[in-house]
Amino acid sequence: MKHLKKGRKFHRETGQRQALMKALLTALITSGKIKTTEAKAKELRPAIEKMVTRAKVKNVQNVRLIRKTLAPTVTKKLFDEIAEKYKERKGGYTRIVKLGQRRSDGSKVAHIEFV
Repeated sequence: MKHLKKGRKFHRETGQRQALMKALLTALITSGKIKTTEAKAKELRPAIEKMVTRAKVKNVQNVRLIRKTLAPTVTKKLFDEIAEKYKERKGGYTRIVKLGQRRSDGSKVAHIEFV
Protein backbone atom coordinates (compact mmCIF):
# COMPACT_ATOMS: atom_id res chain seq x y z
CA MET A 1 0.00 0.00 0.00
CA LYS A 2 1.09 3.56 -0.65
CA HIS A 3 -0.25 5.21 2.48
CA LEU A 4 1.70 8.26 3.68
CA LYS A 5 4.08 8.14 0.71
CA LYS A 6 4.73 11.68 -0.43
CA GLY A 7 6.56 12.95 -3.47
CA ARG A 8 7.11 11.85 -7.03
CA LYS A 9 9.88 9.51 -8.09
CA PHE A 10 10.08 10.44 -11.80
CA HIS A 11 11.25 6.87 -12.61
CA ARG A 12 14.67 7.70 -11.17
CA GLU A 13 16.81 6.31 -8.41
CA THR A 14 17.40 8.38 -5.28
CA GLY A 15 20.69 9.97 -6.35
CA GLN A 16 19.40 10.86 -9.78
CA ARG A 17 16.25 12.37 -8.29
CA GLN A 18 18.26 14.47 -5.83
CA ALA A 19 20.56 15.66 -8.62
CA LEU A 20 17.52 16.60 -10.72
CA MET A 21 16.02 18.66 -7.88
CA LYS A 22 19.36 20.33 -7.18
CA ALA A 23 19.71 21.27 -10.86
CA LEU A 24 16.16 22.63 -10.98
CA LEU A 25 16.69 24.64 -7.76
CA THR A 26 19.93 26.10 -9.11
CA ALA A 27 18.37 27.00 -12.45
CA LEU A 28 15.37 28.66 -10.82
CA ILE A 29 17.49 30.72 -8.43
CA THR A 30 19.95 31.85 -11.10
CA SER A 31 17.44 32.68 -13.84
CA GLY A 32 14.27 33.45 -11.88
CA LYS A 33 12.02 31.48 -14.27
CA ILE A 34 12.31 28.04 -15.82
CA LYS A 35 10.23 25.92 -18.18
CA THR A 36 9.79 22.32 -17.09
CA THR A 37 7.14 19.65 -16.81
CA GLU A 38 4.17 20.33 -14.59
CA ALA A 39 5.01 17.43 -12.25
CA LYS A 40 8.58 18.65 -11.74
CA ALA A 41 7.35 22.19 -11.12
CA LYS A 42 4.87 20.97 -8.51
CA GLU A 43 7.59 18.97 -6.80
CA LEU A 44 10.03 21.90 -6.95
CA ARG A 45 7.68 24.45 -5.40
CA PRO A 46 7.78 23.24 -1.76
CA ALA A 47 11.57 22.86 -1.86
CA ILE A 48 12.20 26.40 -3.11
CA GLU A 49 9.58 27.90 -0.78
CA LYS A 50 11.28 26.31 2.25
CA MET A 51 14.68 27.55 1.10
CA VAL A 52 13.48 31.12 0.62
CA THR A 53 11.78 31.07 4.03
CA ARG A 54 14.99 29.84 5.64
CA ALA A 55 17.09 32.38 3.71
CA LYS A 56 15.05 35.30 5.06
CA VAL A 57 16.87 34.88 8.39
CA LYS A 58 20.59 35.00 7.69
CA ASN A 59 22.50 33.14 10.37
CA VAL A 60 25.22 30.50 10.33
CA GLN A 61 22.84 27.58 10.69
CA ASN A 62 20.61 28.60 7.79
CA VAL A 63 23.58 29.31 5.52
CA ARG A 64 25.08 25.89 6.26
CA LEU A 65 21.79 24.07 5.74
CA ILE A 66 21.21 25.68 2.35
CA ARG A 67 24.84 25.32 1.30
CA LYS A 68 24.49 21.55 1.82
CA THR A 69 22.22 21.53 -1.23
CA LEU A 70 23.35 24.50 -3.34
CA ALA A 71 26.65 25.87 -4.60
CA PRO A 72 28.19 28.84 -2.73
CA THR A 73 27.48 31.33 -5.54
CA VAL A 74 23.83 30.26 -5.79
CA THR A 75 23.51 30.40 -2.00
CA LYS A 76 24.87 33.95 -1.99
CA LYS A 77 22.33 35.03 -4.60
CA LEU A 78 19.51 33.38 -2.65
CA PHE A 79 20.40 35.16 0.58
CA ASP A 80 21.38 38.54 -0.86
CA GLU A 81 18.85 39.11 -3.65
CA ILE A 82 15.89 36.75 -3.47
CA ALA A 83 15.40 36.58 0.30
CA GLU A 84 15.71 40.36 0.61
CA LYS A 85 13.01 40.79 -2.00
CA TYR A 86 10.54 38.69 0.01
CA LYS A 87 11.45 39.94 3.51
CA GLU A 88 7.92 41.18 4.25
CA ARG A 89 6.05 38.40 2.43
CA LYS A 90 4.82 35.48 4.54
CA GLY A 91 4.79 32.82 1.83
CA GLY A 92 3.83 32.07 -1.74
CA TYR A 93 7.08 33.09 -3.38
CA THR A 94 6.58 31.12 -6.59
CA ARG A 95 3.97 30.84 -9.32
CA ILE A 96 3.30 27.93 -11.66
CA VAL A 97 1.85 28.85 -15.06
CA LYS A 98 0.54 25.90 -17.07
CA LEU A 99 1.44 26.01 -20.76
CA GLY A 100 -0.38 23.00 -22.20
CA GLN A 101 1.09 19.86 -23.69
CA ARG A 102 4.38 19.27 -25.44
CA ARG A 103 4.06 18.21 -29.08
CA SER A 104 6.64 15.45 -28.99
CA ASP A 105 5.43 13.31 -26.09
CA GLY A 106 2.28 15.07 -24.88
CA SER A 107 3.55 15.76 -21.37
CA LYS A 108 2.16 18.80 -19.58
CA VAL A 109 4.58 21.74 -19.50
CA ALA A 110 4.65 24.71 -17.12
CA HIS A 111 6.69 27.75 -16.17
CA ILE A 112 7.71 28.14 -12.55
CA GLU A 113 8.81 31.63 -11.57
CA PHE A 114 9.25 33.89 -8.59
CA VAL A 115 6.31 36.20 -7.94
